[in-house]
Amino acid sequence: MRIRCLGRGHRGIHSLRAKLTLANVALLALGIVAATAISLMAARHYLLDKIDSELLATRSTLQNAGFSMRQIESLGELGIAMDQFAGSGAESLPSSTGSVFVAVDRTGHAVSLGPLEPTSRQRSMAAEVGDPTALAAAAEPRDIEVQGTPYRVVAARLSDGPVVLIAISTDALHEGMAKALKLDLAFGTLLLALLACLTLFSVSRRMRPLEDMVETSSAIAEGDLTRRVPSSREATLEVEQLRLALNSMLHQVELAYRTRERSAAQLRRFVADASHELRTPLSAIRGYLQLYDKGMLNDPDQRKRAWERVLAEADRMGRLVDELLCLARLDQQPELRFRNVDISRLVRDAAEDLRVQQPDRPVTVTAEGALLVRADESGLRQVLGNLTGNVRTHTPVDAPVHLAVERADGVVRVCVADRGPGLAQEDAVRIFDRFFRAGGGAGSGLGMAIVQGVVKAHGGQVAVDTAPGEGLTVTVTLPTQEGGGGVGA
Repeated sequence: MRIRCLGRGHRGIHSLRAKLTLANVALLALGIVAATAISLMAARHYLLDKIDSELLATRSTLQNAGFSMRQIESLGELGIAMDQFAGSGAESLPSSTGSVFVAVDRTGHAVSLGPLEPTSRQRSMAAEVGDPTALAAAAEPRDIEVQGTPYRVVAARLSDGPVVLIAISTDALHEGMAKALKLDLAFGTLLLALLACLTLFSVSRRMRPLEDMVETSSAIAEGDLTRRVPSSREATLEVEQLRLALNSMLHQVELAYRTRERSAAQLRRFVADASHELRTPLSAIRGYLQLYDKGMLNDPDQRKRAWERVLAEADRMGRLVDELLCLARLDQQPELRFRNVDISRLVRDAAEDLRVQQPDRPVTVTAEGALLVRADESGLRQVLGNLTGNVRTHTPVDAPVHLAVERADGVVRVCVADRGPGLAQEDAVRIFDRFFRAGGGAGSGLGMAIVQGVVKAHGGQVAVDTAPGEGLTVTVTLPTQEGGGGVGA
């Protein structure tokens, strides 16, 4: 439950969606700042360049035309009048165009142009410039600030020696740049907010498959091994590949877990059944030994019978242990000793052994000629011996038996069919279980389990076909090519 809460409910600054959103917003913010700075610098450079061009053109005109001080007094008087009108004479009226014309002496002080005295702005500008001769020799205009107003100023030397200052206010330029900056910041902030909302929405949609993976992992951790990550219509290629890989891994984990549980249950049942089967002969042997130890077997016939029973139970326990060891070796999958084996000869030998053991049983064989397969001969002999032994133990002595072998469709099929009582369907399903005996019959219940283990070690299969009253047919299918690991000597 803790994993699930972190998957759906965690929306902190350390979540992936928050980091992606912050990264996008930071990148856009950097782009907006860079674009704003570049655009404002370009606009400022363009506008200042126009002002400088105008100032330089005016200076060039004055110098090239060869104006003297007296020739421009009339222009100077007009400039002073406009400045007085805008700055000192009528403060409530609109300002002038922002141009200032000042005549200065050699010491850099503003001088009169005709009957008009310099204004305070002209005196402040002359004082701010300082050395008019250096400014007249400068190639570019200079920035100054007069009474809180920024100006671009140049100086021009007249033909008769005096210097005049020509300045244009850049206050309107700075105000325009400030307004443009505010507008850009407001628009950029709106874009950042919109991008943050869109990124959160988009990332939430794109990360929904990852949240499904977290929920699936949480459910599996809680015990639901059947859960899988559902597909999503909005998943990206990488997320879909991750989903497929995760589902494949979960499928393998489930199979491994089920196999382990099944193996553990089978082992517990195997140990319990083996203990039960071994307890019976051990109890019989212990009982006869206790009778002998207490001197209760005085009659020689009784001692002989007890000894025979002890030997019989010991043989039974030995056969059971041998079969258990055989199954244990099959479980460990040792290497098989493959060679060319005539399966037809093995079938004929098994039929002959059955005739010797039960002369009254009708036995027929379909195994003419030689049919070679790559197999372990001892393992195949054990398979045929267990199948015929199963017939000998669980069917009447007069029940017919038919053994056959054939090659078809690239495989070899060995069939052992009897006309005995057969098995019910629920017993046929468990016929290969260890220690299973239908109806509590004789035998250890390990013969068919050994048959299945040996055949699987050869890469083959075993199938049964039976019904009550219709006998039992066991078909062993073996590949014609050499198989993998299996039982060894």
